[in-house]
Amino acid sequence: MTVRPALLVLADGTTFEGEAIGAEPTDGVATGEVVFNTVLTGYQEVITDPSYAGQIITFTYPHIGNYGTNAADDEARQPACRGVVVREMARRHSNWRATDGLDGFLRHHGIPGIGGIDTRRLTRHIREAGSIPAAFGTADHATLAAAAARAAGTEGIDLVATVTTAEPYTTGHGPKRVVAYDYGIKRTILRHLGDLAVVEVVPASTPAEAVLERAPDGVFLSNGPGDPAAVPYAIDAVRDLLGKVPVFGICLGHQLLASALGGSTHKLPFGHHGGNHPVRHLDSGTVEITSQNHNYAVTEGSLDTAEVTHVNLNDGVIEGIRSTQVPAFSVQYHPEAGPGPHDSRYLFTLFDRLMEGKDLGALKGAH
Repeated sequence: MTVRPALLVLADGTTFEGEAIGAEPTDGVATGEVVFNTVLTGYQEVITDPSYAGQIITFTYPHIGNYGTNAADDEARQPACRGVVVREMARRHSNWRATDGLDGFLRHHGIPGIGGIDTRRLTRHIREAGSIPAAFGTADHATLAAAAARAAGTEGIDLVATVTTAEPYTTGHGPKRVVAYDYGIKRTILRHLGDLAVVEVVPASTPAEAVLERAPDGVFLSNGPGDPAAVPYAIDAVRDLLGKVPVFGICLGHQLLASALGGSTHKLPFGHHGGNHPVRHLDSGTVEITSQNHNYAVTEGSLDTAEVTHVNLNDGVIEGIRSTQVPAFSVQYHPEAGPGPHDSRYLFTLFDRLMEGKDLGALKGAH
């Protein structure tokens, strides 16, 4: 394999030397907001998570790609991330399920990457400076530095519109009927919902009236990328649904529900991206090990009509809420994911019971 020297240049001028992997970006330059993810495995699920739209993913684990890739593990038809940064990408993969290596996967999907980077140094820098725009590729330093200086972050940008479905579609086989808003929905979420209901997935811009016309037993608000304040149309639709149908939200859906209930959100310094975040379920005291991917969070003290149900034990960020007035609840993390344990899958059961008319108060101690 021919080595293609490459550079990663952050907006503040910090520079890292490496080698190009994956697809060749246009004119040798790729841009986005750099974040880091701490998973040890699951790199394909991370790369194909639509919530990474607009972002460059840095993997903190030093050896990525050792078990290859296969279509069954894709969370979306096409990755939405801007690029991938690794310390060392496996030159050979070994797994009976693999149909391609990571480099081939990135090339196939047109995703550029850079390897040979000191990801420990980069991660420390992000922890201190926060998530930061950057440029990387095979172009010269001056070109990359100029591109990094021009690169946008994620605040105020509607990234949901870039990943949502263009037309409604139906999946699942369960006995109930659910309408799921696609803000960047993951296939694993649809598999879990599909066990509960026939799920009609609708575009993010679908108004509440069109959802209620479908007479669903419940409405699901999916994960998705970027700033919840940049999608006011979604907040308005959720607000119009509250009290008329049970609602369950995950990740961006959690932030949109909180916003519809009158709360506010803010951007975290470097977000939560990983598969081992400890979250306490306040009613039971149980600690769940969770998978997370978000840069924004619900602001503490901003909600008067909802109770906090879960908190992140690393930094105290709100990880779950339930409305005190209408049948609606949400979590910031990803209960569909299996980062080792399956600690949080009970939340789908709670949604099922909520759709059966059980009061949230009756669910208060359920786990």
